[in-house]
Amino acid sequence: SKAHVGRVVAELVRAAKAQGLQPGPLALSLRGDFVPIGSAYEQHKVRSPDRFDILVPLRLPPHLEPRPRPADGPGPRGLFECGLRARDGRCPPPAEGSCAGPRGPGQLSAGLVLRWFQGHLQRCLGAVRYRLQQRCRVRLAACAGRPPTLHIVPCSDYVCCHISMAVRLIPAIPLGDALYLTALPPPGPPAPEALWGLNASRQEQRLLCWLKEQAPASSCHLKCLRILKGLRDLRGQGLEEPLCSHWGRVLSSYVLKTALFSVLLRGPLEAWDERFLLERLEDLVLFLRDCLRKQVLMDFFLGNPSVPEAVALPRFLKEAAPVNLLAAFDGPTLDLVAFQLISTWVQAPHIIRMYSSPRYWRPLPTP
Repeated sequence: SKAHVGRVVAELVRAAKAQGLQPGPLALSLRGDFVPIGSAYEQHKVRSPDRFDILVPLRLPPHLEPRPRPADGPGPRGLFECGLRARDGRCPPPAEGSCAGPRGPGQLSAGLVLRWFQGHLQRCLGAVRYRLQQRCRVRLAACAGRPPTLHIVPCSDYVCCHISMAVRLIPAIPLGDALYLTALPPPGPPAPEALWGLNASRQEQRLLCWLKEQAPASSCHLKCLRILKGLRDLRGQGLEEPLCSHWGRVLSSYVLKTALFSVLLRGPLEAWDERFLLERLEDLVLFLRDCLRKQVLMDFFLGNPSVPEAVALPRFLKEAAPVNLLAAFDGPTLDLVAFQLISTWVQAPHIIRMYSSPRYWRPLPTP
């Protein structure tokens, strides 16, 4: 499935890149490559295996370069403004290379870039559909405020599994050193559409590769993450609103992965041998409970001096201000989630038996 998705996305990206810089207030183009990210490519996916996330880097006009800076004011932490600067540094960027951000001209707005990206891909889909019609059927679904999703249905005589695949295409502004600003803010309360999220997926993949080399061959750290994500999803089937929405946002996959990284580097990696699976899973649950009670879980890469030296971090990440991933949630909400987390751990066998039944499954949100 990954190989098939890669071929189809490559065709679409090439077709969109061939259009070159687009006239208008954005003057953007596609760089021509793409970056697979997320759990499907890191071996800890627990939901349907046919859903993928891919970053699509954009190219600014040649005379401009991005200048990210942390967003100030109220709202979620860890978001960035994307200012634009002329490469010669002597004159401000012209109005035609900008897009209305909170500080006016000279700044890219994630919301407007996302709308341009959706329309640009939709216009290029005809050529891709024609070239791929022998292998699959493709369509692009766009929803306001969300990255477009490419739906791929393989032809019956081409892919043996015959499953349909959904690929979320996320526009990204490259910052160098495998860092990107994405038009997809991190999980949490809604953020202003002018702001960007910071994506360090390549650094996460490097850390996972380093851990795989250092840990025992039978290490259970990814299995612990999969089990915890699975328990979170099952428990969510039995929760009512508004707790159900808070539950998924507070215990987002990124929060769970951050907690795993923190616990992994606290002690010897030999302790993560698979025969200690239950103990390590309990350590992870208790660590999360303590973080929720203290209302503090720091982002693992932003301004963290504890990242192993073997995982080379860009200067931008090293010098960034630390970010508390739980800062956007109030104390009572975090206390309630902590209580439910411990309850879920204590009742795990019962929850697995009950909510694994198909009659309890909730349909996934329509992209």
